[in-house]
Amino acid sequence: MDKLEKLKEVIRKYSSAVIAFSGGVDSTLVARVSKDVLSDKVLLVTATSSTYPEFELEESKEIAKQLGIEQRIIKSEEIDIPGFSDNPPDRCYYCKHELFTLITDIAQEMKYEAVFDGSNADDLCDYRPGMRAIKELHIVSPLCEAALTKKDIRYYSDQLNLPTATKPSFACLASRFPYGEKITREKLDRAGKSEKAIRDLGFTQFRVRCHGDLARLEFIPEEIDRAWQMRDTLETLCTEAGFTFVALDTRGYRTGAMNEMLDAT
Repeated sequence: MDKLEKLKEVIRKYSSAVIAFSGGVDSTLVARVSKDVLSDKVLLVTATSSTYPEFELEESKEIAKQLGIEQRIIKSEEIDIPGFSDNPPDRCYYCKHELFTLITDIAQEMKYEAVFDGSNADDLCDYRPGMRAIKELHIVSPLCEAALTKKDIRYYSDQLNLPTATKPSFACLASRFPYGEKITREKLDRAGKSEKAIRDLGFTQFRVRCHGDLARLEFIPEEIDRAWQMRDTLETLCTEAGFTFVALDTRGYRTGAMNEMLDAT
């Protein structure tokens, strides 16, 4: 069976759903296919916090409008969750548990049958402590159940003419810090300002990894040469955001880079 048809089959098991919606490539595909299958029995819920940049929120609003699906904006401030700011290796568990508890409450209040998230098959191959919260709270992950990888998701997004088909991957700003380093609003703001300034230069897929006062910049192979040529500009932007030192990572951008520190212990 075609994976898109399998995805529809998974969604069709439910009469209605609330979708945890970031506006990224994964949750947008879930939203679009859910609307195709469930019609108007779909609600998008997007959470704002200091780990979620303003530009991502605005893009999610625009995509929700394009999809023609109602969207609710809620506040979920992870930094206030006990244990989160200490940045333990299972930090994402605290975040996901808080977020999906809030979304589940909305679903129950409004009598939606299920809560969907955008976890995909590739997430099962990485260290993802947030998946424990998803399991505990009985969140449905349609992309996982249909065995869709990120490559599959981008393919079908393109086939469906979704605006996110080539959208760069994004993770919450808390993922920019090595485990054990205290996370504060000031540090999150510094990382967010740096990434916005770099994005405004036209770079697409990159990360500003934060090691105390050092900003370690990761760029995809297609953009790392340009980054090197613009190293003085990048240094200026990061120091203006509050960093003291700036380094270009020669290994380039890779997802879950901070998990490499766990593997090394």
